Amino acid sequence: MKSRTRASLFVLAGLLILAAIFHARILNAMGAYLIQADSPQKADVAIVLGGDGWGLRILTAAQLARDGYVSKVIVSGPDGDYGNHECDLAIPFAVRHGYPESYFIHAEHNGRSTQAEARALLPEIRRAGYKRLVIVTSNYHTRRAGRIFRALAPDLTILMVAAPDKYFTPDGWWHNRDAEKIFLTEWEKTVANWLGI
Repeated sequence: MKSRTRASLFVLAGLLILAAIFHARILNAMGAYLIQADSPQKADVAIVLGGDGWGLRILTAAQLARDGYVSKVIVSGPDGDYGNHECDLAIPFAVRHGYPESYFIHAEHNGRSTQAEARALLPEIRRAGYKRLVIVTSNYHTRRAGRIFRALAPDLTILMVAAPDKYFTPDGWWHNRDAEKIFLTEWEKTVANWLGI
């Protein structure tokens, strides 16, 4: 029994040493796993998911429209931002950054999660006859959001385009407190999604 315990301790010590030596690679890989994005491609419409108070998602989608990848951008608008729908704040922000208001379609809803957001948006997308979608969200959110949308809409072609995030990058996220919070929250949601919670 003692030799078995001793062997277990040696294995544990070896694993801890390896983790210490390769911690940056391990943490980088865990951050990179969250990102599963496509390069920009032609599609019927772009959809900007809610949850980005910095405007990087809508500016990324607006640039896709300007570059001719899509003709319209549906801007998801969960409510709750001081009595406003997010799209009612995001679209004027993009216009102030030089993009024409004609690019954008308001999509107000009351969804409080990516799954609720997908359930709110997909019926309207199908009604409009869109078949090929570019979904724009923050880099760390692309894998999970893509999985949710593809599960709920196997009849549609879903492409994921990553907008940069103000704090999170897969390499070095552990040096920034805001990025650490993003990482932990997104991994928690990813695991919950795997478990069907």
